Amino acid sequence: MAVVGATGFIGRWVCRKLAEQGAQVCPIGREDTGNLESVFGRVHPAIVFNLAGYGVNPSERDEATAWSVNADLPRRLAEALACEDTARLIHVGSGAEYGHAGGDLREDGPASPTTLYGKSKLSGTEAVAERSRALGLRSVIARLFTVYGPGEHAGRLLPSLIECRRTGRPLDLSSGAQRRDFTYVEDAAEGLLRLGVTSMESGAIVNLATGRLATVREFVEIAAGILGIPPENLNFGALSPNIHEMEHAPVAVNRLETLLGWLPPTTIAEGVRKTLEIGLL
Repeated sequence: MAVVGATGFIGRWVCRKLAEQGAQVCPIGREDTGNLESVFGRVHPAIVFNLAGYGVNPSERDEATAWSVNADLPRRLAEALACEDTARLIHVGSGAEYGHAGGDLREDGPASPTTLYGKSKLSGTEAVAERSRALGLRSVIARLFTVYGPGEHAGRLLPSLIECRRTGRPLDLSSGAQRRDFTYVEDAAEGLLRLGVTSMESGAIVNLATGRLATVREFVEIAAGILGIPPENLNFGALSPNIHEMEHAPVAVNRLETLLGWLPPTTIAEGVRKTLEIGLL
């Protein structure tokens, strides 16, 4: 097995889950992606998980890098893997690809990304699907949504809440009215491994999410209760809303459930408790 983006938040969890299954894991860093044919010719991976991404963190705003990592790299991975007869590509897309599309966000529905990250990720998804069908490569695109848990980058919601508990300082927040599908990171990694051994149409897109929406405020209040943060330290409404926030019905997960007979099971409360127990933040 090979994992591109193995040192990232979700990539580390995919490596961990693969190791638990006794798989031999080959991490592929960005410095190794210049000559992918050579790398795959040496390693001959049965499955390649592509978790490389750029633009989730606020500091990642270089447009050229975003298109290189999110759009060009997936296309090059598909083309290089097509030479490996038995290989399969599991490419990780993003819910940001849907952008302002409303409704229940079905995989065969419209995608209207509004951000550089969403636009470049959608281009990568389309490239993997097109190249896979043209070259006969077996591939799956898994769209992830709001993934949280141990190993998250500082500054994101749960790490900020944990820091709030540590320092005792108030935390400025938006109103928290925006609804998101919160998926615990270990469930996301588990779903990617399951998709890696499931037969489906090449280039198929699958939403990897819980199918349950919760407001950001609900997530914060659940986490704050577990962390012991007093309500007066949560400054809801102190931050302006993000104009790019998605508004939609629950994410459609019928395809995921049909294919795997499984949905991410971890509740928000369970995920927060597991994060504290593992203590990797």
